[in-house]
Amino acid sequence: MRLKDFLTEQQLDDVHDALDVVRLSLPNTYKLNLMNNDFYPIYRFGVALAAVRGESVNDGVMNSYKPNFEAESMWGEHQIVRCFDPKLGNVVDKALKKINKPGKSIVSTPSSEELADTNKGSPLKPFKGYKR
Repeated sequence: MRLKDFLTEQQLDDVHDALDVVRLSLPNTYKLNLMNNDFYPIYRFGVALAAVRGESVNDGVMNSYKPNFEAESMWGEHQIVRCFDPKLGNVVDKALKKINKPGKSIVSTPSSEELADTNKGSPLKPFKGYKR
């Protein structure tokens, strides 16, 4: 048996790029105008997909709380850091100084607090024990 009997060569004009292959073999595939080097828009797109799917579900469950989807979160592309250690602010300041970045701003209270309308009472009735 000769090599040419079982070896086939691909001609250069038969070579396809990835989009040609996808076009034919992966149905309903879309190229998005989102750059893969900026993760915040990619993250917000994922949240938007979840919001659209959540808004379109009709499973008979009444949900009166439907928040409005915002294209950008409250902090935008800004990172947040949180810790139970009250000295974290000093650590963050020193780390930002090392990379020549501007300071931080606090977006929360110094201690953990409840919202004003939070019920702080226990839903369970105290048990005094059985009669003797």
